[in-house]
Amino acid sequence: MLSLPLLQAAVPLPDADRIMEKSRELSMTGSMMAEISLTITEKNGAVRNRTIAIASKSYPDGTEKRFIRFLEPSDVRGTAMLIADNKDTPDEMWIWLPALKKTRRIVTAEKGKSFMSSEFSNSDMSSPALSDFTYKHLPGSGENQQWIIESIPANERISDEYGYSRKVSFLDRQNMRVQKMKFYNFDNKLFKEIEIKKVVPLEGDRYLVSDMSVENLITGRKSEIVFNNIKEGVKVDDSVFTIQNLER
Repeated sequence: MLSLPLLQAAVPLPDADRIMEKSRELSMTGSMMAEISLTITEKNGAVRNRTIAIASKSYPDGTEKRFIRFLEPSDVRGTAMLIADNKDTPDEMWIWLPALKKTRRIVTAEKGKSFMSSEFSNSDMSSPALSDFTYKHLPGSGENQQWIIESIPANERISDEYGYSRKVSFLDRQNMRVQKMKFYNFDNKLFKEIEIKKVVPLEGDRYLVSDMSVENLITGRKSEIVFNNIKEGVKVDDSVFTIQNLER
């Protein structure tokens, strides 16, 4: 008697948008204060360093607010940013420029602009609204304990705002932590890579990205952000995340 091979139905992959939503939830840091070292390395090896103070707070509606103030060097000292990461609506950002004694809102068209002359963009400093993108699994997703998910801006306007045509995220299949992101320009050419080098575990399976680097593959410039003196669970008053505090 011939034995027929047993055919197994392929197990369907979980919805890509659900994975990205869960990953975003787990990256919400709650109440936290820390000091950040930002290192900018030019193609020729020249290095610039910046020191930043940050405070963040998560809210029940899925919003996370961040307050950032530059401490060093002297040419950027006092510059401050206020960021509201909204779950389902566009993020809101403001910047205080002490030399001009002026606060201005960072408009959506500036999301793709450089964050303080680094290779990180303004949007890299926040978690984009889930509704700004459509998501799908790429070949190999689910294998080797990794999800590979492509994020495509929902329309041309949003694509222009973020400054890329698509992003590919690599996430740990078990804990949903982002490990690496690749960004493609409007010619569908890979131009930027962000690598998550270290995370700090927080309560409830949440985590804080404590060390991440970015490389511009076209210019050869690199930047790295490292969190130091992290204080989790500290009380951060809502008044920190106001325009009035931004201008102090």
